[in-house]
Amino acid sequence: MTETADGAWVSLFSGGKDSSWALYRGLEDGRPVERLLTVHPAGDSYMYHVPATELARLAAESVDIPLLEVEPADFGAGDVTDAGAQGDRELEPLAAALDELDTELDGGIAGIVAGAVESEFQTSRIERLADRLDAELYAPLWQRDPVDLAEAMLEAGFEIRIVSVSAAGLDESWLGRQLDADALAELRELNAEYGVHILGEGGEFETLVTDGPHMDRPIELEYTTEWDGTRGSIRIENARLG
Repeated sequence: MTETADGAWVSLFSGGKDSSWALYRGLEDGRPVERLLTVHPAGDSYMYHVPATELARLAAESVDIPLLEVEPADFGAGDVTDAGAQGDRELEPLAAALDELDTELDGGIAGIVAGAVESEFQTSRIERLADRLDAELYAPLWQRDPVDLAEAMLEAGFEIRIVSVSAAGLDESWLGRQLDADALAELRELNAEYGVHILGEGGEFETLVTDGPHMDRPIELEYTTEWDGTRGSIRIENARLG
């Protein structure tokens, strides 16, 4: 178990596979995570996972860690000329929430858990937030091989559902599909043919973790699919803990 500085840890959490794996690894590594923090973008975002973040509260209940939810206004990310400035603007509500937790939690924030894989755009900004709080950043997925990460998630018992797709080679049949060994094999083929990232890092697909070793109860879903011919998502009709 890793020794950590005094104070609490906060895990940035969307309910998707990357943030869920980072949380799981942090807990396994002895990080005393006392809060989960979810940002719910009203529209598109450069910084945050967007689909199905409302289910993060069910995941948090299953993990049994209190959740702080932040609901900023629409970032207007669909019409941006300066991506860097946009990223900085989108960081503001997260920074404010972390400041609030730094005051609230006993000993302040000692560390932040993040699920960044390859995005320097996102990671550099989260690093700045951690530095401003004099906190450690724990990013166990950072620059790891995506196939190794996917296989590790499956081996650990993660149940991962694909909730949106937006890339050549990914059709409506992927919506709601479980990311298992067969799906991973197909993604490797699509990576070779179309360049689809194995973990959807470029926004090719988004996920929701419905069960895992860190969760007491699975998330059960009822949903329909929405497909426009090139991209789509699932529409949650009902969600509950099993």
